Amino acid sequence: MLKIGDKLPSATVQEYVEVEGNGCSIGPNGFDAAAAAAGKTIAIFALPGAFTPTCSAQHAPGYIQQADALKAAGADEIWCVSVNDAFVMGAWARELGAAGKVRFIADGSADFTRAAGLTLDLQARGMGLRSQRYSMLVVDGVVKTINVEAPGKFEVSGADTMLAQLKA
Repeated sequence: MLKIGDKLPSATVQEYVEVEGNGCSIGPNGFDAAAAAAGKTIAIFALPGAFTPTCSAQHAPGYIQQADALKAAGADEIWCVSVNDAFVMGAWARELGAAGKVRFIADGSADFTRAAGLTLDLQARGMGLRSQRYSMLVVDGVVKTINVEAPGKFEVSGADTMLAQLKA
């Protein structure tokens, strides 16, 4: 499992882009997570699944609501990572009003999640291999803080914790 001082793993993830921009076409755009983190301070939070109860009601909305404060405290970007496809993550971001605040990053094949050592086996619940719920502060590709939740919990990975860690 990733720990403080480790480099973010190199793995291809995707983001669904609705507006064509500089180097991004409309639709899913793949990029290397480690390369994208270079030279930036990124608040990353990950969760088991888009449209799931705690993720939709608390975890993601907290980061969306606190996006301005997180950025004012030094975060260049905020990423929400989940083992879902880019189309689902794009629809979820749209529903939650995340545009311009939080990037919803799809780790569809769990390559990033596996490389980070943060998988969660939810096969017994019909959800397959997913991500554990966690947050981490990454500065220039290096993990500065990591907050991994106990199974079924939402206590240490929320936006308030991340904001306090950015301010420290």
